[in-house]
Amino acid sequence: MPLESVAMTTPLIVLFLLFAPLLLLGLWRADWQTGGVVGLVAAFSFFALGHFVRTGPMTEMLPPFVPQRELLVWTTGLLELVVALGLALPRWRKHAGWAAIVVLVGFFPANIYAAINHTGMGGHQWGPEYLLVRAPLQALLIYWAYRFAVLGRLPGRKR
Repeated sequence: MPLESVAMTTPLIVLFLLFAPLLLLGLWRADWQTGGVVGLVAAFSFFALGHFVRTGPMTEMLPPFVPQRELLVWTTGLLELVVALGLALPRWRKHAGWAAIVVLVGFFPANIYAAINHTGMGGHQWGPEYLLVRAPLQALLIYWAYRFAVLGRLPGRKR
């Protein structure tokens, strides 16, 4: 498969994970809120899975001066799993939404480093041009976390 095709796979998977539950639950049950949350849970679960399945390429996304890069990749994968779990639990959703936003903002420098250095996975091999795809996707994920997790309502409660 050409590099260009592989590079666009990850953003397309993320968009599918976000929008499929939103549209399915929104159109089927008129439950846009739950659909948005389920999409975010799926996305963060996918991100975490990448840390465990593709540890090597994820490690390459960090500068060499970062100590214990492999341990850091595993730890951040675990953090993303905790965020996904928190998003799935209504009691913790708002806090997990804020945590998701912090994670998305905090991890973005690794994406910039990877794109500038043509390393890692998920399209970073394209180089800085990939940030034209990644930055809007990151903004969408931050909006999604804020809209559906932070501003979201708990079932049975009125605003």
